[in-house]
Amino acid sequence: MPVPASPFDIARETLRQLALRRTPPTPENYLKLYNEIAGLGTEESGFPKSFVQQIAQRLPRNTAEHQRLARQLEQALNSGDAAAGQHALEQYLDSLHAETPPAWNTLIAQLLRQWEGRQLGWTTARKRESIERVLSASDPATLHARLQSLLRAWSEAPANPEVPAPDEELAEPPAASPDIRPPDHTDTVRFTAGEATELLHDLRELLLLTLESVMPSFLGAHPELAHDAALIASTVRQAGSARAFASIRKQMGKFTLRLGATAEDDAEIRNGLLALFRLLLENIDELVIDDQWLYGQIEMLREIVAQPASPRMIDDAELRLKELIYKQSQLKHNLSEAQRNLRAVLAGFVDQLARFAASTGAYHDRIEVCAQKIATARDITEIGALLDQVMGDTRSIQTEASRSHDELLLARNRAQAAEAKISALQTELDQASRLIRHDQLTGTLNRRGLEEMFVKERARASRRGTPLCVALLDIDNFKRLNDTYGHHTGDEALRHLATTVRQHLRPQDSLARYGGEEFVILLPETDIEQGCQALVRLQRELTRALFMSGEDRLVITFSAGVTPWETGEALETSVTRADTAMYQAKQAGKNRVVSLPAPGGDPI
Repeated sequence: MPVPASPFDIARETLRQLALRRTPPTPENYLKLYNEIAGLGTEESGFPKSFVQQIAQRLPRNTAEHQRLARQLEQALNSGDAAAGQHALEQYLDSLHAETPPAWNTLIAQLLRQWEGRQLGWTTARKRESIERVLSASDPATLHARLQSLLRAWSEAPANPEVPAPDEELAEPPAASPDIRPPDHTDTVRFTAGEATELLHDLRELLLLTLESVMPSFLGAHPELAHDAALIASTVRQAGSARAFASIRKQMGKFTLRLGATAEDDAEIRNGLLALFRLLLENIDELVIDDQWLYGQIEMLREIVAQPASPRMIDDAELRLKELIYKQSQLKHNLSEAQRNLRAVLAGFVDQLARFAASTGAYHDRIEVCAQKIATARDITEIGALLDQVMGDTRSIQTEASRSHDELLLARNRAQAAEAKISALQTELDQASRLIRHDQLTGTLNRRGLEEMFVKERARASRRGTPLCVALLDIDNFKRLNDTYGHHTGDEALRHLATTVRQHLRPQDSLARYGGEEFVILLPETDIEQGCQALVRLQRELTRALFMSGEDRLVITFSAGVTPWETGEALETSVTRADTAMYQAKQAGKNRVVSLPAPGGDPI
């Protein structure tokens, strides 16, 4: 490309090249391209790129931090970002000053002492293998860290009583008093031949239990790792020599590395899916404008996602998302129907206007012809016939106008009927939404949601052999509260109770509004005594929580009944038994908790 003669030509060619190359017209890009066209080079722009590139190529990269900073510097140079290049170079120089040389002399001295020592499970061959593996580190910092880890492993291992350390006197220690207990965990532990054999057998069984029973439950999504665990378990069963166990140790080392990498991948996938789920919720939230029910469901989903992941959290999120999808599909159906009705009304209106316009146009043409004939008529007899024709045409257009008016009125009535139908559908949909899974007033589960959660908790309790308690609570003096302060205050009291109870329940517990002022709580992995303690704690927290009605501070209390779920019984049976205990608590003075054990038991 020839060099332009004048600065004006250089500037014009620079702008043209920016457009041809589709380069962003930033000051840096303009200056770089201007110098290139003018033949000045990058050094003329104030940034010695070639000189810094030579420095970057010769920078030491003996640590991971140095490698990262050197890559940042190279990226800045390649992009022509002088500020980023200067910042990366300054960070690299600062890291050189911040480093302190490791204490190699102390570390080597400690390693030598531990090498000469005798630790249980650390033979000379195993120590040599560990040293060789550690020495494969790529930089001094990594080598120092690995040597420290190896030294810590050697020093924390108990001493081997069967093999004395060099220069150690094999003298019997003095007998200690039976009342004096050795304070240090590093005291010598001695095993007889029979005890060593029994210990080896127990360790083998423990390893087999881990590989055959524990690992498969965690590796369901990774069949190749589960297969390797089964192969290692088979090798452990057949092992009968030290060489065989040495081979198993190598296999376990490789298996552990793969297991750790797989766990990291699974965690990354889980975090990525949660991020996508949050993004989806944000997108739906931006689309939702007027529907408060959808907005509330989205907020509940956000609260669930913000909690630590658990099977119950996943179940709850799945059910709430199903409700959200159902609501959206119904709204989409209503919107499509409204659009179709509106299009039909508008099309009919336009067609009617077109027909009316056509008829009035023809009427206008006929009247104009009659007017011309009247103007040229020679006697009254010709005018009479023309007037009869004008009157006939006028009556026809009047009839057409009346018919058009009736059809437009009919179209308007159809539009109003469609609007009323859409409104009725929306009302019906809102009523149906209350029958889905959550109570709109309190945000707790409704009866349907309670039944679904009970099925899951019952299955978990049966599978794990753990207890499950059902509690039913009823707000004390709720009717008097409504009569005195109004139904709005009653609704606020219900919300206040639900919020307070949810705050002090465990993540695995479930709260549902059973009807009116009654609530049911499912308490997994809880026996009847623990269930009573949990309800008493909730009573105490509720009385501490501040509830205001205008300027009046009200104390909300409840009476509760607690009962265990018996294997095989339905939810209604357990709730009925809890309701009986709750009624006894009401009779005993309210603000009490009564438990009713298995059928035929006495209340506590």
